[in-house]
Amino acid sequence: MTIASNVKQCLFTLKGIEAQLSSFALNSLDDEAKKIFHETSLQIGDVKKDLQYRVLELERHEPQFKGT
Repeated sequence: MTIASNVKQCLFTLKGIEAQLSSFALNSLDDEAKKIFHETSLQIGDVKKDLQYRVLELERHEPQFKGT
């Protein structure tokens, strides 16, 4: 597996984690848990944005990684 493939797989996994944390935040009955799930989801969103930028950089510098 190439670096680009690994980074894209990590990004895909983070998107799933972010969605699951958001779901937990919406469905939790405990207010403190809701807050923690929401805050953690936002933190994962920041990491996701960084990885999305990295994917774009990889594709820009290494055209063979586009669309993989």
